[in-house]
Amino acid sequence: MPKKKTTTKKITKKKIIKKKTVKKIVKKAIKKALDKPVVKKKKKYFFAVGKRKSAIAKIWLEFSRGNRGLFLINHKRMEDYFPFSSWQYKALESLKTVGQYKRFDVFAKVKGGGMSAQSEAVRLGISRALFKFNADFRKKLKRAGLLTRDPRVKERKKYGLKRARRAPQFSKR
Repeated sequence: MPKKKTTTKKITKKKIIKKKTVKKIVKKAIKKALDKPVVKKKKKYFFAVGKRKSAIAKIWLEFSRGNRGLFLINHKRMEDYFPFSSWQYKALESLKTVGQYKRFDVFAKVKGGGMSAQSEAVRLGISRALFKFNADFRKKLKRAGLLTRDPRVKERKKYGLKRARRAPQFSKR
């Protein structure tokens, strides 16, 4: 039998340099990780989601020691995001019902739907987060009807009709 030639792959300088640089980067990353403090103080948030029509609101409630009462929606102040007082009232209704208006910092991310639906989604999310914070709030929130999701959604359009139920105008002749 004839002998097979064995070929050995030659390692080029480029591959050696890449391996060395990777090792250096890893060593630097390990040093940085060791230099940083191990324990970071985390803030305690109470997270909840509220929905209304096609609006979805993600809510983070932070209990503040002082009377801060910060209320941000999509990184804007509530007064800027909801310009009408009726929308602002809907958003704050659950906090006022419980009597904790200035005791929490509220951070919300809202998307979808109109402004009215968004304010009601924020309200539901806040009331759910308050319930997670303290189970004693459930009675007041439930009595005010703030813990139930409003199931009403726009009805779909049917074929042969102009909208969900609106039929085309009948012509006798």
